[in-house]
Amino acid sequence: MYADLLHALPSVFGFANFAAIVIGVIAGIVVGAMPGLSATMAISVLVPFTFGLEPLVALGLMAGIYNGAMYGGAIPAVLLRIPGTPAAVATTFDGYPMAQKGEGGFALQVAVVSSAIGGIASAFALMLLAPPLSKVTLLFGPSEVFWVAVFGLASIVFLLGGNPLKGLISACFGVFVSVIGSDPILGSDRYTFGQLEILDGIHIVILLVGLYALPPVIDLLETPLKTDGVDSSKLGTESIWKALPRMARFWKTWIRSSLIGIWIGILPGAGGSMAAFMAYNEARRASKTPETWGNGEPEGVAAAETSNNADTASALIPALTLGIPGTAVAAVMLGGLLVHGLQPGPMLFRDNPDIVFGFMWQFLFGAVLLVLLGGSLATNSFARLLNLPRPLLGSVIIVLMLIGVYSIHGRMFDVYLMLGFGAIGYVMDKLNYPLPPVVLGLILGGFAEENLRLALRIGRGDWTVLFANTTSLVLVALTIAVIVGPMIKHRFFESSKTAKAED
Repeated sequence: MYADLLHALPSVFGFANFAAIVIGVIAGIVVGAMPGLSATMAISVLVPFTFGLEPLVALGLMAGIYNGAMYGGAIPAVLLRIPGTPAAVATTFDGYPMAQKGEGGFALQVAVVSSAIGGIASAFALMLLAPPLSKVTLLFGPSEVFWVAVFGLASIVFLLGGNPLKGLISACFGVFVSVIGSDPILGSDRYTFGQLEILDGIHIVILLVGLYALPPVIDLLETPLKTDGVDSSKLGTESIWKALPRMARFWKTWIRSSLIGIWIGILPGAGGSMAAFMAYNEARRASKTPETWGNGEPEGVAAAETSNNADTASALIPALTLGIPGTAVAAVMLGGLLVHGLQPGPMLFRDNPDIVFGFMWQFLFGAVLLVLLGGSLATNSFARLLNLPRPLLGSVIIVLMLIGVYSIHGRMFDVYLMLGFGAIGYVMDKLNYPLPPVVLGLILGGFAEENLRLALRIGRGDWTVLFANTTSLVLVALTIAVIVGPMIKHRFFESSKTAKAED
C-alpha cells in the first residue's frame, strides 16, 4: 500500500519540482504576512498560470504557498496585533505582548518552529491515513459515490458554522453553476441563454478567481492599513539554532496541538481558526502558570501556530480520497487538481499514484523548509513587507487575475464572467454567505449528477437501487446525522440555558 509512496519520492527531488516548493513557501510567507491576503486567494490567482506546468510542479507551488501562508500570518499577528490570516488570531494573544517586551524576534522564531512541527505532523497524517482510506473507497459503486457527494455537500453546509440556510443557498448556487452547459447524456443546452462560450460549462478557475481573489482585493483597496511601520532592528532576533533550546519545554504542547490540528483539519468546514483556539485553550488549561497567558507566554504562540499548521495537509485527507475538502483552501486545491485532469477520489490513487503521493511529499518538504526559509534573517526581511503600500499590491493582484483568466481560452468573455462572479462573491461576503459551499457545489454537483444517472441506468430507473446495499445506507445515515445533529445540539443548549435562567 505504501510502496507507491516511496516510489514517488525521487520525482519530488527533480530540480523543477523542488524549486516549485521553495518558491511556493517564500510566496506563501509573503502572502500570509500581508493582512487581507490569504492562501485561498493566492492559490486562486496562481491556478490559471499553472496550465502549462507539469502537475507536480503546479501542486508543489500550491503546497508551498499553503504551508508558507499559514506561518506568514503570524508575522503581523506578533508585530502589529493584526492577524495576517484568520487562523493567526490566537497568535496575537501572546505574540503581540512579547513584541511589546522586545521579544518579537523570539516570538516569530517560536512561531516558525511550531509551524514547521505542525506541518510535518500533518503531512505524516496525510501519508498514513489517505492510502488505506482510498483502498476502501475503491469498492464504491455509482450509488455509493452519489451518497458520498451528498454527504460532502451536507457536511460543508451544516458543519461550517453560521447560518445553515445561507450555507444551503451557497451550495445550491454552486450546483446550479455545475449544470450550466450541454447535458452530458442528452446533449441539450442547459441555462446557456444562447451563449456559445458556456456550452462546455463554466471553467472552475473562472469561478475560483472571481469568488476568492476579487473580494479580498476590493477590501484591500477599500481599507488601507495604517501602521507606523515596522523597525526590524528592534525585534531582538537571534539565531534560530540558539533559540531552539529555549523551546524544548514546549514538546507536550507541540504534540497535543498537532493532534488537535490534524483532527480539526479532517472535519469538513472546521478550519485552522477553530484548531488554533482549541489548542490554545487546551495548552492554557494544562499549564502550571495559566495566569501568565495573555501577557507574553511563548507557549501560547507555540500552541496556536502548531495547530493552525497541523490542519493543512490533514484537510486534504477527505479531499483527495472522497472529494470532500476540509477547508476553503482544500476546496480551491481540488479545483487546481481538476485543472490538470486529476479527479479527486479513489481513482486518483489508482490512476496517478506518482502525482498524488508526490504531492504528499511536497507538503512534508514544504513544512521542513519553513525553518530554513523563515529563519532569523528572513524574518527581519519579511517584517519589512508590512511597510508596502497596499493599494499598489491590490493593483498588481488585479492585473495578474485578468491576465490569468484571459489566458485560459484567450477571450474577454471569461474576464467578464470572472468579474461577475467576483461581484457575486463580494456581495455574498458582505452578507455573510459562506463561499466554500459554492466551490464544493460546483465540484460535487456534476460528480453527483453523473453517478446518480449512472446508478439509475444500472437499476433500470428503479430509485431503490440507491438504497440497495449497506454502504449506501450508512452514508445516508451519516448525511442525516450531519443535518439533524447541529439542530439537536442547538435545541439541547437552548433548553439548558432556559433551565438555568429559570433556576
